[in-house]
Amino acid sequence: MPQLDPDKLMLIVVGADLRSEVNDRPHAYGVQELVQEWLHRTLQSTDWPILPVVCTDIWYLNNEDLHDRPAIAIGGPGVNAFSAYLHQKLATALAVQDQLVIQMDVELIDLRVSIWGMDAGQTASAVDLFEKKYLGEYMRAVLNQVHPEV
Repeated sequence: MPQLDPDKLMLIVVGADLRSEVNDRPHAYGVQELVQEWLHRTLQSTDWPILPVVCTDIWYLNNEDLHDRPAIAIGGPGVNAFSAYLHQKLATALAVQDQLVIQMDVELIDLRVSIWGMDAGQTASAVDLFEKKYLGEYMRAVLNQVHPEV
């Protein structure tokens, strides 16, 4: 396997417990696929300046050199330590009471996002809402802020 360039990484972070593995990791791979499709469609190439990678919260939080990379947490603060960390740091961009939350800097200066629901189905709904409402704008900000030469 080739060495991964940390400057190219965009991380999609799930919790490291079994509930996260079963419920949130499939949504994380869905987000990874959405990002890949967006990059392919937008850049008309497969040579992307961003590499979306799914990883666990433990790996992410223990690698401080990656904390300035764009990152999307999937799963709530109860099962994802990265979501718990972001819970008090990011504004709520969208919430459906007792169902789902999308936290992010809507001005897209901070490129960290937290997406979660009260259960797996609501997390799926939150991911769908993020895709429809924020993904394109978020990805443009990632390209403009992290790789302005693109």
